[in-house]
Amino acid sequence: MAKGYWIAHVDVTDSEGYKAYVAANAVAFAKFGARFLVRAGQNQMKEGRLAGRHVVLEFKDYETALACYESPEYRDALRLRQRASVADLVIVEGYDGPQPG
Repeated sequence: MAKGYWIAHVDVTDSEGYKAYVAANAVAFAKFGARFLVRAGQNQMKEGRLAGRHVVLEFKDYETALACYESPEYRDALRLRQRASVADLVIVEGYDGPQPG
C-alpha cells in the first residue's frame, strides 16, 4: 500500500506564534503516526519560487494523511499556523510502482 505525504512550503510571519503551532501539531501527528522526512533543514533553491521553510511528513497511507488534516486535533493547530505563517500544503499519495533502472 502506498504511503501518504504532506508536502508544505511555509513562510513564517510570527516566530513565537509558529512555536505554538509546532507544539500543538504534535498531538495530531502523534495520533496519526506522522513521521518527519524533511523539517526546515538546509536547502538550495535551484529553480522556481518557493517559501522559505519546507516540510515533508510521511503517513502509513493516503487515507491517514487526509484524516490527520481533517481531525479536530489538527484543526486546533491549523488555526495557530494560519495566524503565524503563510503556507502551501498538498497531501499526496506515494508511488509504489516500478522505478528506473
